Amino acid sequence: MGALHKAHLELIRIARQHAGKHGEVAVSIFVNPLQFEPGSDYEQYPRPEKTDEEFCRNAGVDLLFRPAGEELYFKDRSTYVEEGSLSKVLEGKSRPGHFRGVCTVVAKLFNIVVPDTAVFGEKDFQQLAIVRRMVRDLNFKIDIIAVPTVREEDGLACSSRNQYLIAEERKQATILRKALLKGANMAGTGETSAARLTSAVRETIGQAPLARIDYVELVDAQTLQPIEVVRQNSLVAVAVFFGKTRLIDNILLA
Repeated sequence: MGALHKAHLELIRIARQHAGKHGEVAVSIFVNPLQFEPGSDYEQYPRPEKTDEEFCRNAGVDLLFRPAGEELYFKDRSTYVEEGSLSKVLEGKSRPGHFRGVCTVVAKLFNIVVPDTAVFGEKDFQQLAIVRRMVRDLNFKIDIIAVPTVREEDGLACSSRNQYLIAEERKQATILRKALLKGANMAGTGETSAARLTSAVRETIGQAPLARIDYVELVDAQTLQPIEVVRQNSLVAVAVFFGKTRLIDNILLA
């Protein structure tokens, strides 16, 4: 959705790697109104068009696809793409309709650009899982590549929304990574109880006075369903507000 940063640069680097010498790398930028719930930050979402264009040029991008809203959505539109399982939990529970917007716009972008491969970051782990499911279920002939979360030096996951944080919020937001590492360390030393693990993650986040937890969940990384015991392919996912800014992060335990 634009406001490109070093995590996007890593996605572009991986895309170039897979495209090879004779392939082309395309970047799509579109602030998608369908994935913003009423009262959210759609109007305020950063749109530094010239900066993003220069970013892509410097990164060696071959094609920048930046459509206007009226080019993608008809006023009387009545067709949407909706995934009915993975989208019901975590972000889907907190933000109803969000993933219908994501699936609809990604399907449209895939149909317009027709890529062989698409690259997504693991910070938005649920989005990645849902896009993979959509590609599988709807028989898109596209390979989906996942890229590990890119972080700032202090551990905060790179996000366009980080720029909303005031100085003290930004300082305290580093607690998210510390809390996730706490959970991973507990699992690594033998803790198997989801209740105890998520409680410890919550307590750690609670050390930041400005943090307001939306959710802390232990889920199966494939189904995204909550689990009660740590097992192979477990994921801790968190969503936390700092002021009005909502940040998400996650960590795979095994």
